[in-house]
Amino acid sequence: MIINDDQKIETIQKEFQSKFEFLKLEFYKKPHATGEGNSNKEMLNPQQKIGDIRSNHNTGNLVIHGDMTVNELEKELYRRYGLNVQVFRLSGNLWLQTTATDEWTLKKQNEEGTPVTFNN
Repeated sequence: MIINDDQKIETIQKEFQSKFEFLKLEFYKKPHATGEGNSNKEMLNPQQKIGDIRSNHNTGNLVIHGDMTVNELEKELYRRYGLNVQVFRLSGNLWLQTTATDEWTLKKQNEEGTPVTFNN
């Protein structure tokens, strides 16, 4: 995944979700502590440009793979690019912050995700 100042948040979100169908990234004004979640009031608009939301303006390619833990991904995005993110997992029709399972791999998180189901 290429990270640069000209991209919009939604571009990164879409690319991430194309790899992990039942996961999504949300971006925040402030970081969160390990095992804690973020407040919805701190969530950033997906239309914002990456360059407008960070102080560390490195550009680069972040390789994301299924064996990476949620914690590793969130820390790497902050360390390399100054981005405060939280991974969410789909559970039915709800998106849940993965705070209690940050040590799970992205692959395991995605496998535990469940799509919306409709009762006939």
